[in-house]
Amino acid sequence: MGCILTFVEQRGGVPRKASLEALSQARRLAQGAGWTVCAVLVGHGVKERAGELGAWGATTVYVADEEKFASYSAEGYSAAIVAAANACPPAAIFMAATITGRDLSGRLAARLRVGCLADVVAVSLAGDRVQAVRPVYSGKALATVDGGNSSPVVVTLRPNVFPAEGGGAPAQVVELPPVEATIRSKVIEVKASEGGELDVAEADIIVSGGRGIKAAENFALIRSLAEPLGAAVGASRAVVDAGWIPHKHQVGQTGKVVSPSLYIACGISGAIQHLAGMSSSKVIVAINKDPEAPIFKVADYGVVGDLFQVIPPLVEEIKKLKQE
Repeated sequence: MGCILTFVEQRGGVPRKASLEALSQARRLAQGAGWTVCAVLVGHGVKERAGELGAWGATTVYVADEEKFASYSAEGYSAAIVAAANACPPAAIFMAATITGRDLSGRLAARLRVGCLADVVAVSLAGDRVQAVRPVYSGKALATVDGGNSSPVVVTLRPNVFPAEGGGAPAQVVELPPVEATIRSKVIEVKASEGGELDVAEADIIVSGGRGIKAAENFALIRSLAEPLGAAVGASRAVVDAGWIPHKHQVGQTGKVVSPSLYIACGISGAIQHLAGMSSSKVIVAINKDPEAPIFKVADYGVVGDLFQVIPPLVEEIKKLKQE
């Protein structure tokens, strides 16, 4: 019987939504194959909530709760995951394809000398092998890949693609013995961003602005649409490079890859780099005054018009609907 080990990211002891999605998908696969699901939680002061991960699919949660894990480091966290893998030999190690997951997965795969299936949008079992589907060529095609004879195979799952489903029983919590890890870098200070804005990588709705908004101060119009929708604010590379908005908002190949339920592109032409980061969105709405803009080729709904005339009445209608 196989096992899927899922690394669960946390912030302040609270598991990240993208990790709960990965854990839920591990449970769905395991149920069909008669496999087990384990989780590994790494940090400092996190063990109190470890049992809650049973609701999302884990039968056993391995906890590495040490002061040296208070801040993330690929060296330390990969050592902790290896310790959990030794305790529960898995056929696959799942994690979310977040910034942390992308950084950690490569190091972990190299340390274990196994394959890595990155940023997958579908995953299944073919006998004892894990098969996955991932976008290639900037999202223009999908490739079916597997880990070959790698055991375990490291798999990173794109956020917002796999639903997070709770409802399981509390998990058994196993504290790992002190993990030997050589951490050669030290986090001196963490500065939290102001405003508490939603992270585009995990948001269910995103409203993005591009060069068509004309000036940095006009992002207020984008935010006016995002606020009643409970959406995150995204941006194209052009406006980030222009200094109109911080890089953390950038959607695209050199920014963040997103898969929200709704993506609204305002004044974004649809360069290949941007499309690679958002083409897997479930519903895409484009607002652009150029009817030949490439964004309309991937959009489910398109509005040809001046965003400065389209967005204000749209905001008013949304607010009216919310009041009803």
